[in-house]
Amino acid sequence: MKTRMLRDIEVSEVGMGCMAFSHGYGSIPDERYSIEAIRGAYEAGCTFFDTAEVYGPNLARSQRGHNERIVGKALADVRDDVVIATKLFLDPGIGSPYKRIRKHLEASMDRLQTDFVDLYYLHRMASTPVEDVAEAMGQLIDEGLIGGWGLSQVGVDTISRAQAVTPLSAVQNIYSMVERDVEDEVIPYCAGHRIGLVAFSPVASGLLSGKVKSTAQFERVDDVRTWVPQLSERNLAANRPLVEMLEDFAATKGCTPAQLSLAWMLAKWDNVVPIPGSKNKGRILENLGAAEVELTADELTELEGALDSITIYGHRGFTR
Repeated sequence: MKTRMLRDIEVSEVGMGCMAFSHGYGSIPDERYSIEAIRGAYEAGCTFFDTAEVYGPNLARSQRGHNERIVGKALADVRDDVVIATKLFLDPGIGSPYKRIRKHLEASMDRLQTDFVDLYYLHRMASTPVEDVAEAMGQLIDEGLIGGWGLSQVGVDTISRAQAVTPLSAVQNIYSMVERDVEDEVIPYCAGHRIGLVAFSPVASGLLSGKVKSTAQFERVDDVRTWVPQLSERNLAANRPLVEMLEDFAATKGCTPAQLSLAWMLAKWDNVVPIPGSKNKGRILENLGAAEVELTADELTELEGALDSITIYGHRGFTR
């Protein structure tokens, strides 16, 4: 697979979000299946795997680290060939931000079976000033414990303040055909400062795959789709024109709607790396196949025009 740069970190141009093996889409697969799915992605050319310390069943504190352990087991014997990204939640507290962050990092490294994290994110902004977080991350880079650092769900003001202290490798924000706010300022700023935009939920929790037909498909427990605004019963029906346009366009390209939605952002921006997630082996390989779908300049223009003509129902936004 072709690669892209997150500052100095080289990754496959389509990565893999691993959250669904632990949280977010109802019942979780058994560990063996999850490990096989991650290894299957690696064998298909993916070198970029995303997790977080909080990813566990129902996001329960007692289950923190569940996803990191799976990722660590799956990639242990190919560790030198992959890029692992994880994230920390920095709860309010007293004392040195560096010491608090390092404690989180050491716990993550233990679960991931590694002595180095390629890309370490602050998962969400909290009460600790971003400048203090940036300084601590710079120390961890200097010590050789992390390769680069990032922020998630932030705007340009926060990004620029952090960038002034310790240059960022990546910003992970929501981005898809139905969540395009980051196109206005965030992606251009990142492009101008060698920061990668890592796009989570790039297939809009399955909406853009065309496979979500009804909210009845969602599970009752630990399923984010029950609150994703574009997937409410009313909005799911209202967004059918978008899905039908993608289905028709994808048919002419010989790809799936999900692959088209990923190929669109790859064609549009050089610094964007989508990390679609799924707990289904087939869906994972389908998403990675988007790297082989190339859009011509005319096709991209046509697709952009079609998108601009369609009203999107439901909106999450990218700042928290």
